Amino acid sequence: MATTNDLKNGMVLKLDNDQLWSVVEFQHVKPGKGPAFVRTKLKNVLSGKIVDKTFNAGVKVETATVDRRDMQFSYMDGEYFVFMDMQTYDQLHVDRKSVGVAANFLIEGFEATVATHEGSVLYVELPAAVELTIQHTEPGVQGDRSTGGSKPATLETGYEIQVPLFITTGEKIKVDTRSGDYLGRVSS
Repeated sequence: MATTNDLKNGMVLKLDNDQLWSVVEFQHVKPGKGPAFVRTKLKNVLSGKIVDKTFNAGVKVETATVDRRDMQFSYMDGEYFVFMDMQTYDQLHVDRKSVGVAANFLIEGFEATVATHEGSVLYVELPAAVELTIQHTEPGVQGDRSTGGSKPATLETGYEIQVPLFITTGEKIKVDTRSGDYLGRVSS
């Protein structure tokens, strides 16, 4: 338990029927008239939904312990993604729902942050950008290069993104893991 005076960015709270909410930002407000209060912006840990919530100052809130560990993606085991803790070499099986959109950018050997609470996996977080190889894309037409258009390309993970016309099969590119956007070529 903590009070609203102890809030910090990144702290995880247990509110509304044991739902986990991460503090995105907070502000202590002391109006000239009336009691002080704390205005917060909270993000649901599982769904990613962001809400604004106001607490009276000094009110007790239940905190949750979220264990965030850097782990390496090892392999797929049926519908489960297997991650290995690099310090203890323990393996953790994570279902596709918990991995979420990160599944589109995971290949063996990639490191990710795996967040757990009371033994259950909450989410898997990749770095903001990853380097992947283009598995297949149609060749760009010579006259189209100056227009700045884009074409579909399949990554080595099987996920399809839009890339500029000059990108060819076998090239290594940088991809934004939050939006799935092409960020640029990777120079060899």
